[in-house]
Amino acid sequence: MKNYRIAAIPGDGIGKEVIAAGVEVLEILAKRDGGFGLSFDHYDWGSDYYKQHGVMMPADGLAQIRNCDAIYFGAVGAPDVPDHLTLWGLRLAICQPFDQYANVRPTRILPGIESPLRNVGPGDLDWVIVRENSEGEYAGQGGRSHRGLPEEVATEVSIFTRAGVTRIMKFAFDMARSRPRKKLTVVTKSNAQRNGMVMWDEIAAEVAADYPDVTWDKMLVDAMTMRMTLHPETLDTIVATNLHADILSDLAAALAGSLGIAPTANLNPEGIFPSMFEPIHGSAFDITGKGIANPVATFWSAVMMLEHLGEPAAAGRLMRAVERVTADPALHTPDLGGVATTRDVTDAVIAAIHGDNA
Repeated sequence: MKNYRIAAIPGDGIGKEVIAAGVEVLEILAKRDGGFGLSFDHYDWGSDYYKQHGVMMPADGLAQIRNCDAIYFGAVGAPDVPDHLTLWGLRLAICQPFDQYANVRPTRILPGIESPLRNVGPGDLDWVIVRENSEGEYAGQGGRSHRGLPEEVATEVSIFTRAGVTRIMKFAFDMARSRPRKKLTVVTKSNAQRNGMVMWDEIAAEVAADYPDVTWDKMLVDAMTMRMTLHPETLDTIVATNLHADILSDLAAALAGSLGIAPTANLNPEGIFPSMFEPIHGSAFDITGKGIANPVATFWSAVMMLEHLGEPAAAGRLMRAVERVTADPALHTPDLGGVATTRDVTDAVIAAIHGDNA
């Protein structure tokens, strides 16, 4: 029997609550299926760790998790620690060294959840957003000079490499090819950003030549926001830069009902390093400790993790359980307009797992 070692990093705020729920559900799922095992290594890295040690994770943190099969991540960020310290000190400190260059964010309207868009049904909004996750606007290049003086200068340099753009474009075309509609939309801002974004467009056209079965088009990112809200049915697979896809995927989650249901996979497709799976939402300190955080995004992220690990049957069982639960308005947490608690949703998903005979 295959046993998978998972690094659980709850992080901050509600991340601790939803990862605890996710681990509980995954352990029960593994026992229910019986064909594989899960071993969780727990790490207390995050803002509390930073306040004690001056860093978000220890110097040998990457070495500690390097040989795990996957990383299950909660959230990062705290009101009393600058966001750039928390993000670069933990999440990006894992994503970039582990070359998790493909960020995948599926979005669809789950049963029982209504989109804020008028007259939009589940079949009209079923997307996968592929985000370049290693360079671009979040490459970390730039600096500040003459701090505090009138002539202070700050630069933030976007880095686009042919290798980086080509590999994410191939990944996106492969993703589009694997889906029924075989359709890809490439998002840039090449009218104003005439160097890196024009290269994106050029490489997209080059890669497209190897995918004659995939229909593709391109959109400027500002026009894309209108297309997502006015004509969601025209979209399927979407690829965009680190910054653009980060923004568009939050919009996508909101259009599907809530940030609380949206999952993420940070993939190293070649398997040289472990991949990381996390809910799209943040640490949400305004509801931390109230027991009302929506764990659905964390459960859906676990579905993606199981698929990545090669356990499609378990992934399908968990996704069916999630959909059975979201279909019941009595099990909606406050972000979905309900009054259910994290515990209520977790218990219901566990019961659905036990009751699934597929």
